[in-house]
Amino acid sequence: MAQKPSIPKGTRDFSPAEVAKRQYIISIIKNNFEKFGFQPIETPSFENSETLMGKYGDEGDRLIFKILNSGDYLDKVNPEELQTINYKQLTGKISEKALRYDLTVPFARYVVQHQNEIEFPFKRYQIQPVWRADRPQKGRFREFFQCDADVVGSTSLWQEVELVQLYDAVFSDLGLNGVTIKINNRKILSGIAEVIGASDKLIDFTVALDKLDKIGEDGVKKEMLEKGISENAIEKVQPLFHFTGSITEKISQLSALLSDSKEGMKGVEELQFICENVINLGLKQAVLDLDVTLARGLNYYTGAIFEVAPPKAVAMSSIGGGGRYDDLTGIFGLKNMSGVGISFGLDRIYLVIEELDLFPKTITTTSKALFINYGEKEAFYAMKAITALRNSGIKVEMYPDTTKVGKQFQHADKRQIPFAVIAGETEMEANVFSLKNLVTGEQIIVDFEGLKAALD
Repeated sequence: MAQKPSIPKGTRDFSPAEVAKRQYIISIIKNNFEKFGFQPIETPSFENSETLMGKYGDEGDRLIFKILNSGDYLDKVNPEELQTINYKQLTGKISEKALRYDLTVPFARYVVQHQNEIEFPFKRYQIQPVWRADRPQKGRFREFFQCDADVVGSTSLWQEVELVQLYDAVFSDLGLNGVTIKINNRKILSGIAEVIGASDKLIDFTVALDKLDKIGEDGVKKEMLEKGISENAIEKVQPLFHFTGSITEKISQLSALLSDSKEGMKGVEELQFICENVINLGLKQAVLDLDVTLARGLNYYTGAIFEVAPPKAVAMSSIGGGGRYDDLTGIFGLKNMSGVGISFGLDRIYLVIEELDLFPKTITTTSKALFINYGEKEAFYAMKAITALRNSGIKVEMYPDTTKVGKQFQHADKRQIPFAVIAGETEMEANVFSLKNLVTGEQIIVDFEGLKAALD
């Protein structure tokens, strides 16, 4: 007996209904990307390993899917090297390509490679799948889509303002109310580490602080102590554990805390510009919040940091994120090319909308009507009408086989096709059609124009 087929963990098959819902989300994101002036690009699903490796830190490198060289991939490996089991050295010889981990690093490579063809500032969007050898769990997959929008070639903070507006526009169009756009700044985190005397522990400090909502104040303090951050330093940062108030009040608190840090005050000024302008311009649905514990992507973010939290009614982590990176293209030799970008987590957004039952009931890929097949002559009569309806942009089809009428109606019902068109001898003689509403059971006789009007 043949073994039942399966798919790799962390991947999924999508039914027609699921694909229709995903395309609904993508169409709204894409429409807003273009409304804000972003242009589409696409990059290969796999890159040269050297393009990706070393760009995401040790943890990221471990999560990159490597592709074995074609043919005899052990050709370049000496028998002695196989015995030593030096995985890093061996991987470089048997795998020269890797599946992309995200869209940001391939975008940086694209900008450097095509810099003479690009008009800067360059606003690009990209909607493509990425792969990570992560442990699958709710909302986290090994294959998933990212929907990115980035601007490179400009240091203007108006770009950050627009990206907040872009988030708000997309989630508003999706009917997803109660979304919180969290914002912070890498310079503020650096400034805090500086004023408490822990600049050399910046990463350890921010990683621990980022866990405040998960492990609480005591847990964060314990982790900081374990990482070698002094009790005196932790005491100085105490105000951050109870950091509340309006954005204006939070900025005022940060100004007092960071008054002795030039880097920190620069971050405060940037945040103040972004937040004040977003607030004065207004948002449709989303809420903007200054979250000083936010510390994502410290490997390359240099300014503003964004993270989007779903409505509180949904137990889901972030559904979007991004930030400013002053020299991401520098990793490929193009210096001083500042950029800022955000990403939408398509798969997580899908789960949130599904859980909140916010998908429009009209989303479907099914046909508007099924023509019943009564025989060869009747089928030809039906196909003439079907061809004309399709030319008018109306989705219709005919049951392909001449079989029991009841079975054809059952097929329409299972496909959730709302109408059936009956075109038998009687209808052919009168040059009309019988149109049956499969929801209400109502049946009417119409000519072609009436049929077209009813299905349009």
